[in-house]
Amino acid sequence: MKSYSINLKEDSIFQLFIKIAIPSSIGTIFQNLYSVVDSIFAGKMISTFALAAIGQIFPIYFVIIALGVGLGIGSTALIANNIGSNNLNKAAQVFSQSIVLSIIVAIIISFIGINFSEIIIRTINDNQKTLNYSTQYINIIFIGSIFIFILMTLNSSLSAQGDTKSYRNVLIFSFILNILLNPILITGKFFGMKIFVPLGISGIAIATILSQFVGIFYLLFKIKKTIIYNNIKLIYFIPNFSIIRSVLTHGIPASIGLMMIAVGSYILLFFVAYFGDNAIAGYTAATRYEQLFFLPLLGLSTAVISIVGQNFGGKNYDRVKETNRKALKLGIFILIILGIIMYLTSELAMTIFTSNEEAIKYGSTYLKISAFMFPAFPFFFINNATFQGLKKPIIVMFIAILRFVFIPIIVLSLIIFLLDKNFVYIFIALVFMHWFIAIFYFIYSKYKISSILHKSIEFPED
Repeated sequence: MKSYSINLKEDSIFQLFIKIAIPSSIGTIFQNLYSVVDSIFAGKMISTFALAAIGQIFPIYFVIIALGVGLGIGSTALIANNIGSNNLNKAAQVFSQSIVLSIIVAIIISFIGINFSEIIIRTINDNQKTLNYSTQYINIIFIGSIFIFILMTLNSSLSAQGDTKSYRNVLIFSFILNILLNPILITGKFFGMKIFVPLGISGIAIATILSQFVGIFYLLFKIKKTIIYNNIKLIYFIPNFSIIRSVLTHGIPASIGLMMIAVGSYILLFFVAYFGDNAIAGYTAATRYEQLFFLPLLGLSTAVISIVGQNFGGKNYDRVKETNRKALKLGIFILIILGIIMYLTSELAMTIFTSNEEAIKYGSTYLKISAFMFPAFPFFFINNATFQGLKKPIIVMFIAILRFVFIPIIVLSLIIFLLDKNFVYIFIALVFMHWFIAIFYFIYSKYKISSILHKSIEFPED
């Protein structure tokens, strides 16, 4: 039997944070750069209409990614739990059924997407030229979504065992391959020599899918070296609706939680729009910069899901609490430092995105105010990851709906419609809102985590 390169049940928790979180964070950087690269090639090598098309189909693309990530989180938690309880056959079954589920979901998504993509896009923008570019791009993404889902499912198995380096390597390689393929497929030329018909924006989508497809083979090679590989049997790939239902039960709430982030950003953008185009431009640029500071926290969350999942499965409940506690302390420390850095660099950072002075002012104002809620974010990220590892994703979904939809609509509506319409007031309200929810979530999480672990001691069969 092959052994773990990382022991999630015995190794130092802080060392595990470093070993798992850093590769995961680096991989996330390159994953985020995918859309940046596609946008650059669309705008520089095709047209502004193509660039607009890439931008307006992003919400649709984000739904695909959210589904893939959500199902991956569900798989990670279940596989980690079964490995933790030394039930390697069940872990292999969950992995196999997750592959089956990813294929089924991809087929459904592709069918719905290809048949209704034009209708969906028209609700955003009915400019015919942009619409043509959008449908060309997104239909290829829909067709290739099967590779996106399979890649994320393969990663979930490795992540459950503490291996985030393999997926990091895939994302870096895929990013480089995407850059190399884009100009070739867009123009149909290789070093100036025409080799096929130019594919335009379709080439950008094909480059994205091919880059994901190649990564599948590398992750399959890495999975062959894991302890669950020898337990995989062909019969495990026959649809088992009990296991599929279990993966969906854990994955769908995580997907909805991720989708709420997109919904929340649109809600904020709706209120920011009251202050004009420069406010929108400044806020949009500022959030792109702000997102970079969350990468360490995303990596730390990945580590928490894996560590909590295995130790919960192995009935090492004190280590579950210790992981949550230490991750919160580390996350708060990191975000305080990053918040200070973002505050001090806010105006300089905005000049990278735009030369419009008013947009710079709006963006830097948002960043300076946002820095004060940075220490609140670990309470969301770390507790979310802990509940996912404990197989309680429904809690995460409800907190996301509360945080990104219900409370912002109520609070920001009061600011805009009843109080003075002031850009600064919106984000000061956002700071207080986040801290209020964070404190509530922290108190609730301490109680709920203890309750879940206590129940598991009393009723171990559950």
